[in-house]
Amino acid sequence: MDRRSFLTSTAAGTATTVALLNNGTAEAAAPDKLGRPVPTQSHAATGRNFPKAGGNLGNQNHSSLKKINAGNVGKLGGAWHVNLEGGSTSNHQQCAVIAQDGVLYLATTQQNVFAVDGRTGDVKWKTKVGTRTTNMRGLALGKGLAFTISGDNKVHALDQKTGAVVWSRELMTEDGSGRGSLAGAAVYWDGLVYIGTQGSTGGARGRAYALDASTGEVAWVFWGAPGPGEYGHDTWEGDTWKTGGAVCWIHPAVDPELGIVYWTFGNPYPRTDGSTRGGDNLFANSLVAIDAKTGERRWHFQSVHHDIWDYDGVMSPVLADILIKGKKHRVVVYGSKTGMYYILDRATGEPVHGMEERPVPQHKAQKTSPTQPFPGGEPFVDTAPRFDKATRPVPFYPTGGLFEVHWDRATILFPGAGGAADWSFPSFSHRTGLVYVGYGLINSAYSNTHGGRVNTARPLGEYFAGGLVAVDPRTNTVAWRQEGDWSLAHGNSILSTAGGVLFQGRPDGVLTALDDRDGSELWTWQCGAGVHTSPLTYEIDGEQYVAVLAGGNGLPYPDIPKGDHLWAFKIGGSVEPAAAPTPPSRRNQIRTAAVTGETAQNTITLGRVWDSAKNAPGTTENLVVQNAMSPQHLSIAKGTAVTFVNPADNRSAHGAVAFFDAEFDTGLLMPGQSYTYTFDTPGEYFYNDPAAPQSTGKVVVK
Repeated sequence: MDRRSFLTSTAAGTATTVALLNNGTAEAAAPDKLGRPVPTQSHAATGRNFPKAGGNLGNQNHSSLKKINAGNVGKLGGAWHVNLEGGSTSNHQQCAVIAQDGVLYLATTQQNVFAVDGRTGDVKWKTKVGTRTTNMRGLALGKGLAFTISGDNKVHALDQKTGAVVWSRELMTEDGSGRGSLAGAAVYWDGLVYIGTQGSTGGARGRAYALDASTGEVAWVFWGAPGPGEYGHDTWEGDTWKTGGAVCWIHPAVDPELGIVYWTFGNPYPRTDGSTRGGDNLFANSLVAIDAKTGERRWHFQSVHHDIWDYDGVMSPVLADILIKGKKHRVVVYGSKTGMYYILDRATGEPVHGMEERPVPQHKAQKTSPTQPFPGGEPFVDTAPRFDKATRPVPFYPTGGLFEVHWDRATILFPGAGGAADWSFPSFSHRTGLVYVGYGLINSAYSNTHGGRVNTARPLGEYFAGGLVAVDPRTNTVAWRQEGDWSLAHGNSILSTAGGVLFQGRPDGVLTALDDRDGSELWTWQCGAGVHTSPLTYEIDGEQYVAVLAGGNGLPYPDIPKGDHLWAFKIGGSVEPAAAPTPPSRRNQIRTAAVTGETAQNTITLGRVWDSAKNAPGTTENLVVQNAMSPQHLSIAKGTAVTFVNPADNRSAHGAVAFFDAEFDTGLLMPGQSYTYTFDTPGEYFYNDPAAPQSTGKVVVK
């Protein structure tokens, strides 16, 4: 593969799938497009209660309630609405709300835990558990207690009726590194509480905890990067396991019949530099089946060996029972940023659709694995950038597909960080037999970060988009997709119901209801802030409600509107929608403050970083950063002539080429050369340097 060539197409699978990808619309789902017949499930669907993140222990996010259905969902209105943090827009919210006996339980990033009356929205109790903010993704309930983490690395058990703290336990103390923190929704089963961790980008060593629910005592710890004498330790070079990453920051699934907890572990550290940590780096990028009572490994499956692409598989694993050629299979559906589902036997870890270790591009310095696993079936998104989508690469970068290598030059890949399916809670529908997940169309550009290089993980000026895809787990093929304007891969979780409706939120604050047969839109509601949490449904005195927390997020759009909106809906509800906030930019914006043409003397100096203290270009050439344009953000009036100059004391050629509109092209300017262009049309013009394409600027013409 030519790293410097742009890829225009990939073998995406069946002809139907390719057509769907090209058209960007859903094909009407015929009966054989559904995953039926669906056998009786080992994990019962939720009903009047929705007691954990993911709904049930299998993380199926599916409800048996059907009074709200495809025929009447258009009559949904607000039952009630409450601002939990006084209307604050300073923090995002990622917590999955749960429901038990008519009460909703959730926690905010501000470290407040709430119990809310599911009928009225009245706050029954509120407990502050800390002051150090962190992502709060969901509570667990058991033994009359509500379990949650806090940002100071403590687990708390609160009295479910009063909110009083019964016990607290500090964790992350085993290695004393202080690099990581607790993460993910808590999960309770049979006397134990399961708690995950985060911090791989800082060199934390991942670990999964099980605590005694009555006392908070640690029952067992499972290390994501095994130490001496542990299985998998020999897959790490030298002492790199000590800072190996492999954190488990999404909640696990539990199979009570097998006594197994299924946990996903993230990427190794350093994230994009494999030069020091030779080996497969277990259990990074792995699904591990762990004995729920003892913490012993039963089996594992690694989806990416020796990851250098940030391809952690951090969707919550889903347990489902499916029929293949008339035979019932109990499977775990494990997916990731590679855009592929790995469907494995829950008891043994064997792939039910086969698995092929294929040769992939190699880089000696990166110590890449010679092969990577590819499951039977097909990817649910493309596996390389395309010119006809938001994955159109920013020019001049080297580009490549799924496992293309990179080193000292930032290289655009798709999928990447935020591409395909990143983190969210998929759904398995007992009604259709399909697995639903949101995805992102977002390129990433990686280098090894040596010598001051940066990972331009989302190249400036690129476009973002995404969609929703339904996969038939019987064949691991795409049943249908709906592609749209928004990336739906960062907490935009999906609820399916027996009423034939899917609920999913978007970054612009809109909660949608979709037909589970083809993804067609049935209803929308403006929640007032980005919806990056999991919707739920519950029942009180025979009336069905849908609820969601809308509080925004920081990824992949930095400007997602934030808030503290807790909503509940019912048929005939009379509360009006919120005012629509300013939606995120669909383009990865340059967000440095604008410098006027007058201040910059209508000149952009190439290869230099703007000195904001002096309001002048810097004095040193820079070839590795993203902002070596002085100024990076220039604001001018229509009709202004702007001069692009490569200073005589630079050592390299530089240039400025507008994309994707071809407004101007300086060509390569040698040191001491310049080029002048007059901007006659108002607009926003992104450009980058052909010699150092990660260095990107913007001219705004008013």
